[in-house]
Amino acid sequence: MLRFILLTTALLAVFSYTKADPKVVCYYNSRASLRDGQGKFDLQFIEPALQFCTHLIYKSARINADTFKLVAQDEKFDITQDNYRKVTDLKRRYPGLRVLLSVGNNDDDPEQKEKYLTLLESVDNRLAFVNSAHMIVKSYGFDGLDLGWEFPTTKPKKIRGAFGSFFHSIKKKIVGDSKKDEKEEEHKEQFTALTREIKNAFRHDGLLVTLTVLPNVNSTVYYDTRNLIQHLDLVNLLAFDFYNPTRNPKEADYPAPLYHLYDRKIDENGDYQVRHWIDTGAPANKIILGLPSYGRAWKMTEDSAISGVPPFTVDGAADEGPYTKVAGLLSYPEVCAKLANPNNLQGAGTHLRKVGDPTKRYDWKVNDVDKRFGTYAFRLPDENEEGGIWVGYEDPDTAGNKAAYARAKGLGGIAVYDITLDDFRGLCSGDKYPVLRAAKFRL
Repeated sequence: MLRFILLTTALLAVFSYTKADPKVVCYYNSRASLRDGQGKFDLQFIEPALQFCTHLIYKSARINADTFKLVAQDEKFDITQDNYRKVTDLKRRYPGLRVLLSVGNNDDDPEQKEKYLTLLESVDNRLAFVNSAHMIVKSYGFDGLDLGWEFPTTKPKKIRGAFGSFFHSIKKKIVGDSKKDEKEEEHKEQFTALTREIKNAFRHDGLLVTLTVLPNVNSTVYYDTRNLIQHLDLVNLLAFDFYNPTRNPKEADYPAPLYHLYDRKIDENGDYQVRHWIDTGAPANKIILGLPSYGRAWKMTEDSAISGVPPFTVDGAADEGPYTKVAGLLSYPEVCAKLANPNNLQGAGTHLRKVGDPTKRYDWKVNDVDKRFGTYAFRLPDENEEGGIWVGYEDPDTAGNKAAYARAKGLGGIAVYDITLDDFRGLCSGDKYPVLRAAKFRL
């Protein structure tokens, strides 16, 4: 009887640990230290986030195009100034934290993306990469490698009139869809081989291998889930940026919907991405749902919908923010500073009108309000066609909702991309990391 009680207690303990141990993957952009003013992210700002993070992904190393070896993105900063070591040393104060080095993640030279495919095609090139990755990860105390492989992305949806849509449907039936990568089947097999080779090299040292599925990379084309998943510890699905000003300069839409929107591509939402990976063989507890800590912003014109409800015509990326200095991208504190509130010092007529998710519903499975598409804010242009802006963004409410979705679906957790674009100074409400904090507490 005693033996039965002990066994039952042990099983309950294991079950409780599994249920209470969701992953919170935090991406850290090391180059955020180069920003100016309030956007400058020195290493001192990272520690308040680590109480929430189980995994920290250091963005990003790159591939040498001549040798195919893994090398530091910024050798002076990462190695000479010892930032690699400073970050991995944080594990001494946060012993449960796992720190991984990322490669790619759309941070490599955009003119050399072909090397990510060329590397796969040669056993010797893959071996050079694996050996160099193992050496760097081990030498600097990382717990593993994250593969943010820069595969070709899908084409954005084109805006067509009735005649254009009819002609395109006829053309598609005759010639089919064009391909960016004529060797996509070979590259799928070769990427699985690379992942297996990395895992074999890392296994002896207990090092992790994770995959970051970058936005708008077609998982059905490049990832053989059933053969790939056995060599991966986690799969981080970056389910956002389906629409952004670079891909869609003439049409604004929700950049990170959780569910399918009418008359949009069926795969441009988080739920579809999750279901695809699970349906093709990935265990749910290895899937991490990624969410952004920033917004995508477009310029509104006289042709834009005055209601602000997307999709509608725009004129490219909105002006850059004061912190990030990237046109069409606003960090969470840059967004909240533009919203109408008593502490906004910008003056009348300068703020944005916030619109909460109009599709929210009560979901009995999640036991909470389920926000399906996202939050946005906008300001119509003035009589001179100036000042118009529309931004779709993640806020604490929608981030918490996605975390609740991950919990309800039995996923492994959530990922925040990236913490340097969250409100790490507490400028909005006084609370630091409100997006990360909300996601963590709803898991």
